[in-house]
Amino acid sequence: MRSIWNGAISFGLVSIPIKLVNATESHSVSFRQIHAEDGGRIRYRKVCELEDREVTQAEIGKGYEDADGSIIPITDEDLAHLPLPTAKTIDIVAFVPADRIDPLQMEHAYYLAASGAPAAKPYTLLREALKRSNRVAIAKFALRGRERLGMLRVVDDVIAMHGLLWPDEIRAPQGVAPDVDVTVRDKELDLADALMDTLGEVDLADLHDEYREALEEVIAAKVSGEAPPETPEPAPGGKVLDLMAALENSVRAARQSRGEAVGEGEGGAEAAAEEAEVRHLPRRKTAARTAPEKASAGKRSTAKKTAAKKAAAAGSEKKAAGSKSAQAGKKTAARTGEKAAAKKTAAKKTAARKRTA
Repeated sequence: MRSIWNGAISFGLVSIPIKLVNATESHSVSFRQIHAEDGGRIRYRKVCELEDREVTQAEIGKGYEDADGSIIPITDEDLAHLPLPTAKTIDIVAFVPADRIDPLQMEHAYYLAASGAPAAKPYTLLREALKRSNRVAIAKFALRGRERLGMLRVVDDVIAMHGLLWPDEIRAPQGVAPDVDVTVRDKELDLADALMDTLGEVDLADLHDEYREALEEVIAAKVSGEAPPETPEPAPGGKVLDLMAALENSVRAARQSRGEAVGEGEGGAEAAAEEAEVRHLPRRKTAARTAPEKASAGKRSTAKKTAAKKAAAAGSEKKAAGSKSAQAGKKTAARTGEKAAAKKTAAKKTAARKRTA
């Protein structure tokens, strides 16, 4: 990748020679201005107002327009002698947690490449220090005629830098929020949660620019002399008169798009609200359990198995005890029967002796 800026990272007393390269690229389709009648290109010519003639790029310099309209020439040599330490240096001023940076401040992204073999060791040192600290570096640097704020973080094995807006460049969101009092019911929130659960997650790598693809289809059709593709019918719209019904229909449509069965009884906003109160729809992707959760689940499972074994053992002991009791009862009954029979026999013998006498 071609570098757009050469300089160094100032990390305390450590200086790291680097090259700055763009981390992003635009895939948008570009158009040229043409004369609508004959298709001729429309071009801009750079003309000197004093001489009334077109000038070449080599003749063009920079100038600052003063309040009275006069122009003060500024040369590249003037800019090279700016009294700024960041003219050719990315000066790290602090290290902060990443969540301290408001995404509203982020601008263009760049990769910082080590410039030459001697820069490899200090570059790696800074990269590994950022990784271990779980922080980002805040730096100041000069680029394209102005001093800027930047954030350095690690992407894979590379240090990346995001240009940041200065805090006073972020406008306060005054007057943007609704200026009327609105009450949101719990049932509406439940349905909104159900809709979010149904839509689930998405892999950002699967998203693409459909507008650019459609535009390329139109251009290809024009080149081949074919009729451009027809525009699909827009989705039916209109005023949302019943928010609950709109949420319910959205949940149903999302479930159908995922191939889930939707019962005929799911026809009322109230029924959907009641359903949302007792359960949420399944997520598209279930997040993996963390290690503590897995350990806790394992402990609960082990405890349940142990309790089941104890219950089974107790049941076996009760059965064994019952069996022993039954056997003991049978033995007692047998002994009692034997004693009764012996008594009867003795009684008969006594009666016989008496009759004989």
